[in-house]
Amino acid sequence: MPRQAGSRLFLAAALLPGAAFVWLLVRTPAVLAGRTGSVSVPWAPALGLQVDLRLDALGLLLALLVTGVGALTLAYARWYFAERADRLGRTCAVLLLFVAAMVGIAVADNLLVLYVAWEVTTVCSFLLIADGGHTAGARRAALHALLTTTGAGFAMLLGFLLLGREAGTYRISGLAAAEPAGGVVTGAVVLILVGAFAKSAQVPFHPWLPAAMVAPTPVTAYLHAAAMVKAGVFLVARLTPVLAETVPWQPLVVVIGLATMILGGWRALAQTDLKSLLAFGTIAQLGFLMVLLGAGTRTAAIAGGTMLIAHALFKACLFLVVGIIDHSAGTREIGELSGVGRRSPVLLGSAALACASMVGLPPFVGYLGKEAALEAFHTHAWGGPGALAGLVLGSVLTVAYTGRFLHGAFAGPARPRGEWRAPTAGFLAAPVVLALTGVVLGLQPTRLDHLVAAHADLLPDPGKPYHLALWHGFGLVVVLSAGTLVAGIALFLVHRRLAPLHGRLAGPATAQGAHDGIATGSTRAAAWVDTHVHARALPDQLARTVLAVVLIQAVVLVPVGIPAPHPWDTPWQAVVAAGALAGTVAVIALRRQLYAALVLGVVGYLVAVVFVLQGAPDLALIQLLVETLTFVVFVLVLRRMPRATAPRHHYGRRLRAAVAVSFGVLMTLVSLTMASRHARSLPSPDYLDGSPDHGGPNVVNVIITEYRALDTLGEVSVLVIAATAVAGLVLQSTRIGGPQPPDEPGTQRAEVSTRDR
Repeated sequence: MPRQAGSRLFLAAALLPGAAFVWLLVRTPAVLAGRTGSVSVPWAPALGLQVDLRLDALGLLLALLVTGVGALTLAYARWYFAERADRLGRTCAVLLLFVAAMVGIAVADNLLVLYVAWEVTTVCSFLLIADGGHTAGARRAALHALLTTTGAGFAMLLGFLLLGREAGTYRISGLAAAEPAGGVVTGAVVLILVGAFAKSAQVPFHPWLPAAMVAPTPVTAYLHAAAMVKAGVFLVARLTPVLAETVPWQPLVVVIGLATMILGGWRALAQTDLKSLLAFGTIAQLGFLMVLLGAGTRTAAIAGGTMLIAHALFKACLFLVVGIIDHSAGTREIGELSGVGRRSPVLLGSAALACASMVGLPPFVGYLGKEAALEAFHTHAWGGPGALAGLVLGSVLTVAYTGRFLHGAFAGPARPRGEWRAPTAGFLAAPVVLALTGVVLGLQPTRLDHLVAAHADLLPDPGKPYHLALWHGFGLVVVLSAGTLVAGIALFLVHRRLAPLHGRLAGPATAQGAHDGIATGSTRAAAWVDTHVHARALPDQLARTVLAVVLIQAVVLVPVGIPAPHPWDTPWQAVVAAGALAGTVAVIALRRQLYAALVLGVVGYLVAVVFVLQGAPDLALIQLLVETLTFVVFVLVLRRMPRATAPRHHYGRRLRAAVAVSFGVLMTLVSLTMASRHARSLPSPDYLDGSPDHGGPNVVNVIITEYRALDTLGEVSVLVIAATAVAGLVLQSTRIGGPQPPDEPGTQRAEVSTRDR
């Protein structure tokens, strides 16, 4: 079906997030009125785990972005992938799964549920960036993103566990009432922020995001503009009402966010590839969002929510524009592009509208967010003038690299018509809609304020309550806003003279170098483990596994102590044990496999005799049946195996013998230790007291048939499946299993008669 549908499959897939977007729009008035919907589904009741979902104002905001932008991006992919014939179904399915996981993050009201959805986005991101793994660059970038976000995700999970333990609940909506505090919570804050910083490409985790630009443009537009990278800043926004006052939440968030904003803007100014330029610009904007959403004041949260919407709209639009330029001109390099604006005025108009929102020109939604941000740090937000100066510098860089993008992509005289393939109307639709939405929302500051203030009201604001508006009067904020535009344009005009500084400012140790070193080291370590620990031959692998069990068990057993052995209760036990030992030695000494299997069965029957002597005839009967069945299987398999294996080195035999003896000695000591244990395990009294009520005085039978009935059924099912597989392998070339294949000329059948064994 996907092959027949081709890239039209993406249009059908866009209906799913589109329908979710409409449903969320319908629910918006109720959510903003405070009627948050919540659902709790049992997950693991014995462990107190359940899936808690809650649609509040902040979750609604992110869910609207991921579904709305997701639907447009999938529709855009129909034309972007029009010339591709393979991997369309896979890419489409993973994108839909990614949308679902992001919605899960938005509505999760449980830290552990949020973590599960978080890691699903990580796996989806890996698959989408790799894009089938057909190029070394894609594989390397996907691995880089996976290592960074997954490693930090483990730290975040540990932080979640510590926070939930101290608060006594994992429900996010319950954390505020619990008011967790103390040194453990401080450690949890640091671990959680590590995960959020890595996911949102903050310093020093940022290098994975530009490397991920090897992915197809719809993927980068969605993952790195509207969805995945928003997860980190969303998590910070979600937990700020609870943890903002916990040291070191505000210093870490503000300082790291400002460093990311300035570094990303500076690096963006030096890029010559349009996609890389936008990637570093995304890093800068994510730093900006991190500062606003983690500052812990109402005005900053309003600015953060507004910029969250603005960034999703203008950055997704610009990525899609770059994808169209790449398709139409065959390049994204600024030095190779010329006259694109003359060739496609619609494309130029869309990019210009998005860029106007990005630099904060009125009346775009980006302007509303930028004004609120300057107001927040002009008044009461953490960091005061220093943080405000950082935001101004970051905004100046934003204006400068935006000018470089527009000039580099669209300026210059038009080239011959043959070097440009005009995009279709459908291809242009998604960026046009995104760009116009930025204007429409900017002209609706009151409605936008109602949407973002619902979450911001959870935070304190000692000053006069701030509301979004196109004009707040003349003051310092207006001066700073206009000053960033003037300074940014000036910086763009002289940016070529600053080019030598980009190389000089980089020190000997860079974040990119550290990330590459970690990725390379991890890959080499995995290869070393695979080569030196994971043996190819089954006997060697089994020997290493047994040796590891011996060493680990010995470390545990030595502190416990080994009791003196109790030889036997009756002389018959000694006689039977001697027979079993003699049979074991015979199994090792016999050269014929069939004889060894026969003697091994006799040893099993002697074990059944031990059960009878101990007063457990039912276990003895089971043992007899198992040994009989095992012997039959042995015979069937041995008939199809080679007569004998190749002789192995004498040293290997001695080593395996030493491992086998060590394992036998260890199991003997473990058995003696366990037999000397007189204290009952915790479940024992319940088993013993409840056995008569479940139909039998034999507690072992009751456990197998009543308490562990499902386990027993599963085990029996596994045995049946294994037996069926063995029978299929054995009988596949017999009259029962089917006709025998003709022998190849010049070869002899490997079948060996039972007598030869």
